[in-house]
Amino acid sequence: MNKFTSFLAPLIQSYIYYQKSSQHWNEASYEPNLVLFDRYCKKQYPKVTLLSQEIVDSWCHKRYTETNNSCRSRIYVVVSLIRYLRKRGNADVVEPNIPRKERCTYIPHSFTNTELERFFHACDSLPSEFYTPEQRSRKITIPVFFRLLYSSGVRTNEARMLRIEDVDLCQGIINIRYSKGHSQHYVVLHDSMLNLLKIYDASIRKQYPHSPYFFPARCNTFHTRNWVQKNFRELWDKYNSSHATAYELRHHYATENINRWTGEGFGFDAKLLYLSKSMGHKVLESTKYYYSLVPGLADILEEKTGMDFEIIVPEVDYDESDE
Repeated sequence: MNKFTSFLAPLIQSYIYYQKSSQHWNEASYEPNLVLFDRYCKKQYPKVTLLSQEIVDSWCHKRYTETNNSCRSRIYVVVSLIRYLRKRGNADVVEPNIPRKERCTYIPHSFTNTELERFFHACDSLPSEFYTPEQRSRKITIPVFFRLLYSSGVRTNEARMLRIEDVDLCQGIINIRYSKGHSQHYVVLHDSMLNLLKIYDASIRKQYPHSPYFFPARCNTFHTRNWVQKNFRELWDKYNSSHATAYELRHHYATENINRWTGEGFGFDAKLLYLSKSMGHKVLESTKYYYSLVPGLADILEEKTGMDFEIIVPEVDYDESDE
């Protein structure tokens, strides 16, 4: 069944094909918002055959229930679609202004060792009785998938969309082709994680021999965002009462690495660069966000570096997402 049914459906499909071909497609956030826009067009303008300024402005207008950031997330792909159509002469509308990005004030959960031990115990204790291929796959995948997030700091969408050819099980290197901002980068695996991935790969290929994805799901595709959220919530809540999300394992990876720097000699700039590249930050300054999550670290850095602190760590707006 076609997801797009409005008068824009053929143009949207062409746009998606173009974006995927140029590796600029984010299925996790772009597709749901395009589907909503398509449904809006069909419901509110059932007899219209051309995209009008009225349609664009009414959809992209910031709602009173939205923040700037939520509005940006909702309309960004529509603005991108309009640019695509305008360049090809398929639309004569003015693209709307995207609201200015607001500084994120959300403070991620700070995991304790006990909480993490309980969570991974829950991951390792899934029932052994298999009634369906999906249940068997879940028991094999869950302990490995969440340990990869924990040990490497990769984003949840990067992990679930990994393709087989991008996981080098000989050298222990993951090639992240699909990332936030489409910035390709590499992640070096810890030896223990590499060994775990080798065992997992040998097991899961018996069930999904033809899937191109490293963490395959039904119909030889990858797991959905909801699969990650649902499984993390179920297993986290089994033994922990605090609120946490799977994405916050990435924050934990960053802060744990930064914490280690305070007890070593201060090759700060090199360590920051390595961490930033490994986590797929487009610019070095983006990594500064994590300093606010490590109590007292900014003061220590300033003490160690003196006036150079503001040169090394300039002000920056944090730009991470939940996916």
